[in-house]
Amino acid sequence: MYIKTALFSLFAASATAFAPANSQVKSTQLNLSVGETAPDFSLTDQNGKVVTRSSIKKPLVVYFYPSDSTPGCTVQATEFNESINDIRKTYGAEVVGISGQGVESKQAFAKELGLTFSILADENDEVRNAFAVKKAAFGFLPGRVTYVLDKTGTCVSVYDNLVDAKSHVEQATVALAELKESAPAPSNPFASFFSK
Repeated sequence: MYIKTALFSLFAASATAFAPANSQVKSTQLNLSVGETAPDFSLTDQNGKVVTRSSIKKPLVVYFYPSDSTPGCTVQATEFNESINDIRKTYGAEVVGISGQGVESKQAFAKELGLTFSILADENDEVRNAFAVKKAAFGFLPGRVTYVLDKTGTCVSVYDNLVDAKSHVEQATVALAELKESAPAPSNPFASFFSK
């Protein structure tokens, strides 16, 4: 029995040694870091509207969540929905949620909660993979990660917390406040006339 186990282990080790590089498991590190430009994407929301990241010329909160109509995701969407008017008015920003279910699921989820921001259908997880959102719960669940992007699409904040869905809204607004504070003041072309 020992020899059989040893031979099997040797065979398995040598087989993986000669496997092509692209067959290896992808890293679970978050790919998009602060200071990097977010991948562009075009996805359909609950209203059938195609939302393209690069066409949004204002700060953008992009949050990835595991699944529509689950307890934590319902809490997260509700919290963002309750804060959306303040996010738009105070920070001039927009919010989009992304998960792997289709448009019909998004429609039902948005209707159930009365969502007034876009939740996007990423059915093949292409955008999730482009952002390299790591899996959670030992790889069994899609991760819950929130990115805050400036108006050029550059990442200014990454927040990763599967369990505390509500905290994502707070962390996003903190990042938006810091972004607003660091923005240069708008110039006044008439200021030179009044400074004399």
